[in-house]
Amino acid sequence: MSALPVDGPDAVPQPPAGSRRLVGCAARTLAEHQALLGPLPPTSGPDLLDDVAEAGLTGRGGAGFPTAAKLRAVRDAGRDGVVIANGCEGEPLSRKDVWLLTQAPHLVLDGLELARRAVRARRAVLVTEDDRAAEAVRRAVRERRADVDVLVAPRRFLSGEESALVSLVDRGPGLPLDKAVRVTVRGVGGRPTLVDNVETLAHLALIARFGPDWFREQGTRTEPGTVLVTVSGAVARPGVLEVPLGTGLPAVLEAARAHPAQAVLVGGFHGAWLPASELGHAALSRASLSAWQGTVGAGVVHVLGEHECGLRRSAEIVSYLAEASARQCGPCVNGLPALAGTIGRIAAAEPSPALAEHAVRLSALVRGRGACSHPTGVAALVASTLHVFAEEVSAHAQGRCRTSAARRLDPL
Repeated sequence: MSALPVDGPDAVPQPPAGSRRLVGCAARTLAEHQALLGPLPPTSGPDLLDDVAEAGLTGRGGAGFPTAAKLRAVRDAGRDGVVIANGCEGEPLSRKDVWLLTQAPHLVLDGLELARRAVRARRAVLVTEDDRAAEAVRRAVRERRADVDVLVAPRRFLSGEESALVSLVDRGPGLPLDKAVRVTVRGVGGRPTLVDNVETLAHLALIARFGPDWFREQGTRTEPGTVLVTVSGAVARPGVLEVPLGTGLPAVLEAARAHPAQAVLVGGFHGAWLPASELGHAALSRASLSAWQGTVGAGVVHVLGEHECGLRRSAEIVSYLAEASARQCGPCVNGLPALAGTIGRIAAAEPSPALAEHAVRLSALVRGRGACSHPTGVAALVASTLHVFAEEVSAHAQGRCRTSAARRLDPL
């Protein structure tokens, strides 16, 4: 059920019904948007910060950092800062930001403007990798005569990393920077900079209208609100869903009409695999997924069919991630290609029991190193792969694949 339209000049906008909070606010034009939600609320900066803190809103771009703490850090660093709405989806399995920017651009721009006021910034920028999304936002900016720069970033995995966005806005290469000082203190042009995912800003716009108690009606006590989830893989209905945080993974798979699964990748390419035998115990929350060293991340749920080889799929992902690195630091220049090569050899069923141990050693060498968290994310996926598909690793070490009709596999 979507949000109800406003009837009459004195009607009060009604909050979106049920868990379809962002989906229920889909409106491509300013007139449709204001019919659903009314004008931008005149919330003061301190009041908004208090409401966001009470609501418990966390970032929806992957890290899950408390939004109020980030807002306060930028506000306290001084005036004349910059706010960047991050609509980059370098994550190949995610489409939720593009959906939001094309279907509800005014809701994102509301959140961007409210964040700009809250931190007393003088410049607002929205960055996306998608040309269609950029055009939708530009139309919305013109419609509301807003002072917002819309930039298109290169389509690559690391474009959405916050220091890479700072580099791009500063007319640099758009690659991660050495973060000796946080961007909240010194970012674009040396000024305090807030970088928030577009979904986070959309939630912020609704909290400003309907309050923290309303926001907490969905989700869990420690992880309130809803989240946009992109479901793909072995499903009959791939696409973007909105669900409360804490929703059981089986309910998400049922909504997408998933086929029988061998495992599910949650959180994206820096995420974790969950075996089919344990899906019934998993929910979309940090608290639940921590049991598998996983996280909600950017809201990715990718289903691996029961007849697919998890090692081959993982090898494809790790190879992509090695190629997608910024190639600025030793772990990315040397470590990730070596790690990708080793996982590829395991997936190709090369009869060598020592390969898995070598992958573990390489992962330890790259974890926690470099200018950004990319090597650590790759190492986490490799660890999850070796653990969840341990029986398959043993079979491949003997030159066999349990999920392949052929006894031996061709090289990747």
